Amino acid sequence: MLIYNTTYHVGFNDARNFVIWIHQAYIPEAVASGLLGKPRLCRILSHHDEDSECFSLQFEVDDSAKLHQWYVAKGEALHEEMQKVFKDKVAGFTTLMEVIEGD
Repeated sequence: MLIYNTTYHVGFNDARNFVIWIHQAYIPEAVASGLLGKPRLCRILSHHDEDSECFSLQFEVDDSAKLHQWYVAKGEALHEEMQKVFKDKVAGFTTLMEVIEGD
């Protein structure tokens, strides 16, 4: 099992709209394919800045092949849509993690 994590840095004035957009647009589209599951959006508390907020969006995915399939089918378009909506007010980077122990 893999965890596909994207960490977002969002301007403080846009953080509320970003969270709404993630919940109403991004997550439903991302999980609709059935390739990504168990979405979780977290506020990152260890990187506090007066001008911005940081968030972590995580999904579970079976393997890197399915993640690549999702990215080609949906992920790239969702990223482009985010760029159109938020322009340079949101920056992000992804991390792919392997679960080695858990429930």
